[in-house]
Amino acid sequence: MPAKDEFAHHCAELFAPLGPVRVARMFGGHGIYVDGLFIAIVAFDSLYLKADDQTAPAFEQAGGARFQYEAQGRKRVSLHYWTPPAEAMESPQLMAPWARRALDAAVRARAKAPKRATKKR
Repeated sequence: MPAKDEFAHHCAELFAPLGPVRVARMFGGHGIYVDGLFIAIVAFDSLYLKADDQTAPAFEQAGGARFQYEAQGRKRVSLHYWTPPAEAMESPQLMAPWARRALDAAVRARAKAPKRATKKR
């Protein structure tokens, strides 16, 4: 298994106490879902957890870095995903409060999302 896949699966193991975890390859990295909710990105050899206005300050105060990438080689784009503290990567117990923040942000984002119209056949 390639090293980046191993790292993504290690990250998934850290979230296992929260519920069913799924890892999906995407855009040269991985996405991590818990109970069907997208809560994390694994990219650039780092884990980034979903955040929102309620949870981002905790990540920032803990010294987290915001997920950024360069779009079309010229524009810097930031998303609402942050790295957890380094020690959180050591065990599910240390990751738990950070993972719960990410899961809570995902639940709030889902509640805000407009309902999709279903197609009639």
